[in-house]
Amino acid sequence: MQLESTSVALLRSPTYQLETIKQGIERLCSAVSFAMPSGVRVLLKPNLITASRQANGLQCTHPQFIAAVAEWCIDHGARVLVGDSPAFGTAKGVMAACGITDALRHLPVQLVNFSRVQPVCLADGTRVGLAAAALECDFLFNLPRVKTHCQFYVTLAIKNYFGTVVGLRKPWWHMRYGGCPERFARHLVDLLVLLPAGVCLADGIVAMQGEGPVSGRPYNLGVIAGSRNPVAMDTALLDVLGLRPAESPVGRECLRRGLAGAESASLTFPLLPSAALRVADFSPPAVLKPIRFHPYRVLVGGIRRLLAHSKP
Repeated sequence: MQLESTSVALLRSPTYQLETIKQGIERLCSAVSFAMPSGVRVLLKPNLITASRQANGLQCTHPQFIAAVAEWCIDHGARVLVGDSPAFGTAKGVMAACGITDALRHLPVQLVNFSRVQPVCLADGTRVGLAAAALECDFLFNLPRVKTHCQFYVTLAIKNYFGTVVGLRKPWWHMRYGGCPERFARHLVDLLVLLPAGVCLADGIVAMQGEGPVSGRPYNLGVIAGSRNPVAMDTALLDVLGLRPAESPVGRECLRRGLAGAESASLTFPLLPSAALRVADFSPPAVLKPIRFHPYRVLVGGIRRLLAHSKP
């Protein structure tokens, strides 16, 4: 993955009209010099946290945003897979419940559960199982929704890569490191160097504010963003939201490491600058706190995944 770029493309996009988003995606990718040859296999990795109706679909990347990116990839000759590792249930189940399956039905795309796991080691020796589909694709399209997060302040591009960690390992990390967000953040940033190159395209048309990542409230931000570096994207989007990277455990970790794009002053904006889109009334979580998963819910989710993976 490219972590050297400091370029972030930002656009106003007030509607989820498919063609409008698709035109925006073309402008974003062109602005950050992202191109791919015909015939490549790409994985679209949206945020599919849960099928819960509590947030009326706001917890997931919007179906029309995913469909617009899928169409753009197909128009450029790519073979497209769409998948994630939700906190609960399966990717296919969440996509069906949230309207994503219907939005993609007319397209030649493959919806995948992350059933195959490839063990890897993080920089500190921690072993983790990543989705083979994510590691084997030619390009990884990271499609986060702009949301708050009661444990991490916000969940943007970097946090969305956590969905490449498969199955019960996700709630286990939340429970094990819930009281130590700094260590969790180190692991999240360590994941970046293990994943393929690609592009981050953020759905900030309707963001989530307040007590995210599931129980927050809608905020009409009207922004889409693109970058080849998730660190730079997170920094730019925090500035758009009127928030500081130092308030986010992940942002602090990127600053501590001196990563390219971690400092707002280092960013370049080929389209709109973040200052032109900055808002003053976006509400972050009142207090950061660990996320706890009920053991029964974790067990049921694990059984559902096993059953889904056993189907031919």
